[in-house]
Amino acid sequence: METTATGQTFRSYIFFWSGQLFSLLGSSIVQIVLIYWIYFETESLTMVSLAAFFSFLPVFILGPLAGVFADRWNRKVLIGLSDFCQALTTLSLILLFFFNIQQVWLIIFINSIRGIFQAFHWPVVNAIIPLMIPKKNLSRMNGINYFFTGLVNTMGPIIAGILLLLFPIDLILWVDVLTFLIAITPLLLIKIPPILKKLLPEHKRSYFRELKVGFKAIKVVPGLLLLLFVATILNFLGNPFNTLMIPYVSGTHSGSVENLAIVLASIQAGMFVGAIIVVSKKVWNKKPLIIFTGILIGEIGHLILALAPPQNFLMISIGGFMFAFIVPFVNTMFLTILQTVIPPDKQGRVMSNVITIVTLVSPIAMLISGPIAELIGITTLFIICAVLNFIFVIFVWIFSNIRNNDYDKVYEYELDENINYQNSF
Repeated sequence: METTATGQTFRSYIFFWSGQLFSLLGSSIVQIVLIYWIYFETESLTMVSLAAFFSFLPVFILGPLAGVFADRWNRKVLIGLSDFCQALTTLSLILLFFFNIQQVWLIIFINSIRGIFQAFHWPVVNAIIPLMIPKKNLSRMNGINYFFTGLVNTMGPIIAGILLLLFPIDLILWVDVLTFLIAITPLLLIKIPPILKKLLPEHKRSYFRELKVGFKAIKVVPGLLLLLFVATILNFLGNPFNTLMIPYVSGTHSGSVENLAIVLASIQAGMFVGAIIVVSKKVWNKKPLIIFTGILIGEIGHLILALAPPQNFLMISIGGFMFAFIVPFVNTMFLTILQTVIPPDKQGRVMSNVITIVTLVSPIAMLISGPIAELIGITTLFIICAVLNFIFVIFVWIFSNIRNNDYDKVYEYELDENINYQNSF
């Protein structure tokens, strides 16, 4: 009683996904440029933390609601609207810089509005994957996605660094608008297949009830909540690296724009190379083992990065490359588990709930990273976070049963005694 992905839907998804890569490139360039501008405008780690906090806050708050919309509304329309609105907010930033209205708080506020539309975009895009990609191709497609995402994000810092040297910010921001125009074309041309969705009687349907369905789908899968808890802790302790990397290179190590571009590109190159290896194998077994081993390797990379001597950008790049190298392995295994065990009609709600659970403490981490770094130093903060992550992961692996769980079947359940099947669109 569900839509079956075919070769035709797979080809349509590839066409759609290729356009989204251009959008990702534009967003990557804009985000790097804005954080770089905020840091050098204020020279404050706290302001960098606040910028990251407010850009992420809408994703955290609206994530669960976005998942309900992803499963109830036309997904093609939702993707198009979220992309369009993100481009519109970038256009407003362009106007502010063009008219020299460069108030830091105003820039941070408008950039946070982009997060509102990102909150709707991510769960919808991920919810259509099982509908359009045959199950046998999920692991490989997730790997391919990280391969090209790594390539795009490797290019992003390099392009951002070059553009910062050549053009004013108001011109650079146009990249996001142009890449939106490229991304929207495939979306308009493809057809996203409907799903046969289990629905309660109309008078019993509510957003809150459907939200609970997403949480229930997570709870019935053995060990999935523990995996999400691990991801939550890793996100909390790993957040300072994401939030403060630009100040770490440009401030702590007195790096130039070129140094920053090389370090950021090396980090993304690690993801790119890792994705190549993930793609090379069609099916990966022992996914929990791969996830936990990868995390440990990644934290060693974080330690190398944090222990780099002053202005040793090569060592920073090696550490960043090493951490990013394992990201495709860990995330591909995790996403494949979700896409395998969760029924297609619940993917949107589950994906949004996963975002909520995994990023539950991320706003706090973003908010406190800057002030703590100003008190003890970015280097010390990085070392503490990497060591704590390393110890935590080893503890969970030894004292839990996560390594013995089976993630090769779909875990179904009934919502109510009176269920009817209805086309969702």
